Amino acid sequence: MRWIFPKPVNSEVTSTLEKALEIHPGIASLLVQLGVDNVEKAVALLHPKLSSLADPFLLPDMDRAVSRILKAIDSGEQILLYGDYDVDGVTSVTLLHRILVEFGGKVRSFLPNRLRNGYGLSKKGLEESFEAGKPDLLITLDCGTSSKQEIAYVYDMGIEVIVIDHHECATELPECVAIVNPKRGDNFEYLCTVGIAFKVAHALAKRRRDVPVALKDYLDLVALGTIADVVPLIAENRLFVIKGLEQAANSKWAGLRALNRVAGLSQTLRGPDVSFKIAPRINAAGRLESAGIALELMLSSDEITVQKLVEQLEQLNTRRRELAKLVFQQAEEAVAAQYDTEKHKAIVVGGKNWHPGLIGIVAAKMVQKYHCPVIVIGFDAEGIGKGSARGVEGFSLVDALRHCDSYLLKHGGHHLAAGVTLEEGKMAEFQKAFGEYAMKAFSQISSEREVAPDIHLELRDVTMHLVEGYEAVGPFGTNHPEPLFLLTKVHAAGAPTIIKEKHRSFTFRQNGTTARAIWFNSADEPLPAPPWDVAFTLGRNDFRGTSSPSIYVQHLRSTAEAFE
Repeated sequence: MRWIFPKPVNSEVTSTLEKALEIHPGIASLLVQLGVDNVEKAVALLHPKLSSLADPFLLPDMDRAVSRILKAIDSGEQILLYGDYDVDGVTSVTLLHRILVEFGGKVRSFLPNRLRNGYGLSKKGLEESFEAGKPDLLITLDCGTSSKQEIAYVYDMGIEVIVIDHHECATELPECVAIVNPKRGDNFEYLCTVGIAFKVAHALAKRRRDVPVALKDYLDLVALGTIADVVPLIAENRLFVIKGLEQAANSKWAGLRALNRVAGLSQTLRGPDVSFKIAPRINAAGRLESAGIALELMLSSDEITVQKLVEQLEQLNTRRRELAKLVFQQAEEAVAAQYDTEKHKAIVVGGKNWHPGLIGIVAAKMVQKYHCPVIVIGFDAEGIGKGSARGVEGFSLVDALRHCDSYLLKHGGHHLAAGVTLEEGKMAEFQKAFGEYAMKAFSQISSEREVAPDIHLELRDVTMHLVEGYEAVGPFGTNHPEPLFLLTKVHAAGAPTIIKEKHRSFTFRQNGTTARAIWFNSADEPLPAPPWDVAFTLGRNDFRGTSSPSIYVQHLRSTAEAFE
């Protein structure tokens, strides 16, 4: 593993930012590394304002979509929202449903069942959604961009369609009233569907200024979907998350307040709270039963109903964890039997009756362990397999699956996450083709892993002033990665201790300063003799009203080794 010493930054600009904004010198250096070279840019990054949001009518077909929606509202037409069963789907349907009701619309909402209706906009799902009556206007959210046949089927019934989606566009788009998808234009390509739904709400509010709509109340829903869908945390997405997390702590929505309670969250919500505590609970419904449970929770204002639904989600989430653990163990056994993980550049494993709602979780966990693209496939009794693919930076799942198209019944998704459907008889050929494509792709990329810290610090620099600046630069995620800090020539003040047989706890010592640190899942890692170089991320530890920095070790090595 190569360690690369942080590059020097412009000390004059760093000093200017530090003095003008009264920020930690380490944060000033980080801002310069991010391309922030003046005070104005720094203020915009550290203190973004909702007034900076761009005109929503810049999105493709927004004008046509808004005009048709307002016509439906004014004419008393029945509007049906058809979403997806993940967090982005649940939050985008919730947001638009509530907004349309505020504007006086007659609205019903439907989320498909993963097992009964399949993924995306399907004929089975549409038929089920029409059982309560055919709408005059169908609005699809987080699906529909590639559903040419399904939308033609709807039009044959005399129902008009608006698509609100962020998935990649097919060569031929469906014929409908409007396709509000930023992938068709030059702006906002980073938005997920709930962000686009907020843009639709913003556009409706601009068109109908006489309707008093508090758009800020909806930002918590936007933050949930944006974080959970792992889209780039840049530009307006970052603004949505910052303002949305602030809003989520005192949400207007009873369902979200209940989720915060059962997850044990405090008044201040952070990105990891959504990723690891809120999103899994919302997703549990769609993974194991019906996402309609989560949607009903998010739409309900009755506290008794909300309590029953959130308890139901809690039970589903517990079951989801247990089942995912079992599938992961079986997938690991398949890897051990079929792969040399030191040699192979991709993993494709499958098993009978692996729950299609859990394979994505398992694939993501395996990517973290093996650092390569992973596809996990569950085959049903008829031998049809549905799989979830998770990728790594620098490798496009879209291109890889396109290359393997002849072995698949269906595939689609993003560069880092995708889905596949195939016959069990094609599994071996698909494994071979996907593995060979990955081997060729990675032969052109350096396979040696790198540790490239952003900022070199002394232990005495790790203060709450640093943590506060670090939090202001966040939240971190795709395209805005969490910074990695570096300590060199660190000693141990006492022997490290093992926690829960998995983690290591340290007390570091450097030039008279000591600080606690933790290295998760490192109990089995060989520990070189100190002094050490330590690459770490930052956090905040709140305990009994007092805050202190948390040092999370990511990599550790002997100081005797060289930097590049």
